[in-house]
Amino acid sequence: MYQKLTTCLASVKEKIDFKPEVALILGSGLGDYADGIQIEQTIEYTDIEGFPVSTVKGHKGRFVFGYVDQTPVVIMQGRVHYYEGYPMSDVVLPTRLMGMLGAKKLFLTNAAGGANTSFHPGDFMMITDHITALIPSPLIGPNMEELGPRFPDMSEVYSKRLQEVIRNCAKECGIQMQEGVYLQFTGPAYETPAEIRMAQTLGGDAVGMSTACEAVAARHMGLEVCGISCITNMAAGLSDAKLDHKEVQETADRVAKSFKELVTKIVTNM
Repeated sequence: MYQKLTTCLASVKEKIDFKPEVALILGSGLGDYADGIQIEQTIEYTDIEGFPVSTVKGHKGRFVFGYVDQTPVVIMQGRVHYYEGYPMSDVVLPTRLMGMLGAKKLFLTNAAGGANTSFHPGDFMMITDHITALIPSPLIGPNMEELGPRFPDMSEVYSKRLQEVIRNCAKECGIQMQEGVYLQFTGPAYETPAEIRMAQTLGGDAVGMSTACEAVAARHMGLEVCGISCITNMAAGLSDAKLDHKEVQETADRVAKSFKELVTKIVTNM
């Protein structure tokens, strides 16, 4: 796996001459943010040797290198999901690659279902912790000593320092920021009402099909991590609405302006 990573790294460096400080992964319906930054270079996932390619509608599938204000960033415009059939090591390969390109901080975003009954569609939730017990760990298999230790500490996956940055930035933007625990399911089916009750019992406030595995891989490498979920719908059993991807995208589009303002403020203060 490390050899595969170094092959991808060499492939990118042949085409891109840019060192990012912050890596940003954009979730469903949020990918247009990358189009509004000062873009220096881009590279399609299909142009990177050995790189997994996202198959989800609405995910563009490229890295964007550029500046948010004065901060050099690499943005993953479309992520890879476990439910697409890739092994978990491939799902987190892009995260690891961005770290190897020089990023020291990872900002994760996603579209999520609200399991906390006090949430509403369109809310933003800062991720304070996560639950990955229902998915395979991205660290299973031989440890890549070049990246991190065999048994990494996960007592603070989401940086308390960056959580405070997010709180302050949300306040400055006039955005009410929910806080909570994100629980990752495998997908691609949306969860059943019984599974949502289980998530609530376990302490989950939002559920989704990404993000937590990427956070684990990033912390293994020593990156500082933060994350925000856009609550695009209430999870199964909490409303009468049927769940579909169109609703997810429509809600994300509705709050996109506020999201872009907030992300810019956070990135420039990280």
